[in-house]
Amino acid sequence: MNFMARWVLVIVALTAAASKAQAARCTDYATCRQAVIAWCAGNHNGADRDEDGIPCENVCGSRADVLAIMAEIGCSR
Repeated sequence: MNFMARWVLVIVALTAAASKAQAARCTDYATCRQAVIAWCAGNHNGADRDEDGIPCENVCGSRADVLAIMAEIGCSR
């Protein structure tokens, strides 16, 4: 399985897990990646209440971290 196919499977699995649980709070995410995936997929629109581009600041330390994850998963939010 090539690199891109693996990433697609990871994203699908994490998105399914996030949407299944529909995290109601940022504290429900263990990692920034989980928060960004849910936020980008539209499963947690309130994750960036202050609209600074950093969802779930309890797990996402910086905008640079968020942008890196967004680039990896193909999110252009």
